[in-house]
Amino acid sequence: MSDFVSSFWSYYIAIIALGGIAWCVYLLFSQRAWLKQDVAEVEDTGHVWDGDLTELNNPVPRWWTVMYLGLCIFALGYLVLYPGLGSWSGVLGFTAGKQVQAEQAELNQRIEPIYARYREMPIEEIAADAQAQNIGQRLFLNNCAQCHGSDARGSRGFPNLVDGDWLWGGSPEQILTTITEGRHGMMPPWGAVIKPDEASAIAQYVRSFSGLAHDPIRVNAGKRGFDTYCVACHGADGKGNQALGAPNLTDEIWLYGSSEPTIVETILYGRDNQMPAQKDNLTPEQIRLLAGWVWGQSNPQ
Repeated sequence: MSDFVSSFWSYYIAIIALGGIAWCVYLLFSQRAWLKQDVAEVEDTGHVWDGDLTELNNPVPRWWTVMYLGLCIFALGYLVLYPGLGSWSGVLGFTAGKQVQAEQAELNQRIEPIYARYREMPIEEIAADAQAQNIGQRLFLNNCAQCHGSDARGSRGFPNLVDGDWLWGGSPEQILTTITEGRHGMMPPWGAVIKPDEASAIAQYVRSFSGLAHDPIRVNAGKRGFDTYCVACHGADGKGNQALGAPNLTDEIWLYGSSEPTIVETILYGRDNQMPAQKDNLTPEQIRLLAGWVWGQSNPQ
């Protein structure tokens, strides 16, 4: 059904485009007076304004007729060479995406000498290089600030990159891998097997890890639920597992918030976060400079 709908709209657009050109040509030749060059007596349309201003039906100049037809021919040629007839991609195969890729390749070629010196430089040295930090900050603002903020402190659902707390590890190599390949962290929803009251008890137990206000009576029940459903990822001590991207629940740093309703929501409905891979958007040298800047934010020394 979707193929039929797609084909319908493709033909629909093509018919409108070609029909518009055909109508323009028809309109020109249907008005024969436009094509006359030698007229003994100009036709009077009968329209008169202010008593002596008469509208006449003069034929248009030949140059105007040639220009009109030329534009129609140009339009047909354009639709043959470039996209414009529905799904037809044109003889030249032009797309805006290819144009952007070509422009990016040209830009990367021009700035390659600037990045060459950082190709093999260790991340720690990049973090200490003033020029590298300036470049890395600009790369961050252009590619990462939309999620992590211009100050890299993140927001609800987006990690803070300056606090030293890392879901997948904060070593230079781990940050480099995160930027290059991306990450997909998922907290599975437990609503099908955990009742809201039990989730609330687990939330009380989880809050106790970091010294937040909690109900000591419900903590024991929450510990039983935590040991049953949560230990596999977060560990018996709640310190998480960077290999899985499972957060540390004991360090007072919360990606979505530490209130009981928020924790219960996380338990029942889960969370699904994805850090997009940048290997197709940035060159290896740019990723290296970006990793050096990010690592330097939590390692200012």
